[in-house]
Amino acid sequence: MRAIRLSATGGPEVLDLVDLPDPEPGPGQILVRQWAIGVNYIDTYHRSGLYPLRLPSGLGMEGAGDVIAAGEGVERFAPGDRVAFASGPIGAYADLHLVDAGRAVRIPEGVDERTAAAALLKGMTAEFLLLRCRPVQPGEPVLIHAAAGGVGQIMVQWARALGAEVIATAGSPAKADRARALGAHHVILYGEQDVAAEVRRITGGAGVTAAYDSVGASTFEGTLGSLARRGTFVSFGNASGPPPAVEPGRLMRLGSLFFTRPTLGDYTATTAELDASAAAVFGRIAAGEISIEIGQTFPLSQAKAAHEALEARQTVGSTLLIP
Repeated sequence: MRAIRLSATGGPEVLDLVDLPDPEPGPGQILVRQWAIGVNYIDTYHRSGLYPLRLPSGLGMEGAGDVIAAGEGVERFAPGDRVAFASGPIGAYADLHLVDAGRAVRIPEGVDERTAAAALLKGMTAEFLLLRCRPVQPGEPVLIHAAAGGVGQIMVQWARALGAEVIATAGSPAKADRARALGAHHVILYGEQDVAAEVRRITGGAGVTAAYDSVGASTFEGTLGSLARRGTFVSFGNASGPPPAVEPGRLMRLGSLFFTRPTLGDYTATTAELDASAAAVFGRIAAGEISIEIGQTFPLSQAKAAHEALEARQTVGSTLLIP
């Protein structure tokens, strides 16, 4: 099989396409022939060394395809089943991928493999952030950064469906238009406007009760300054670099704020949690409350180009590799 490997951390140039023997499933594993592979920002963190890997390593955590073999003890799936996964093991940038059966989910009828690969990790991220980490309430104002990105697009639609007043940020006028089309009530160009000042203007000085920030360093101060008294800062990404450390006393002085840095793995730690989160995502898609935009696809052999586009913020919606 073909697979993307890296033997050193660094820029996209460290990604190499190699030929490897086809793997065989061990106990509790399934072998998936992939039709689509999700490209996510966390992949760039693994590649760069921000989130360390044991090298040499594969890359990628998300994909969708058919089960072609099942290991000893697997009862959850059988060959021929359509499945998707979004929580590793790392190495999904490949024609074939071994997945623990308890970490994959069945793709429901009416959802194709490309949509599943584009939606699962990002959709489950939106689900746990909006429903369980800091639950959104009808009528409350919330701030969602990078609204035209893969996670951001889903969050805007989902928050709107929950009845929130959605204040979104985007990096360009075109991306701002996309955020409005998805349901954002207000859009701020975070590279040109003062985010905190705009949020205060929109909310009549009160600020937002919750802010969801995947951008990191460049939006940190604007996010912090946008929060209402007892508001919650949910930091879940580092697209512009890791945000700075938070001094507890500063949270007090700014209005008894809450700060959290969650990760999807802790909210889908069990198979039951994984199934429930995936079912919520697919349910919203089936209900027409969330649409999944696959903004760009690349052949597996062009993983470097996919990473270059992602890090240059040239992508819209979800990005896929196609084996």
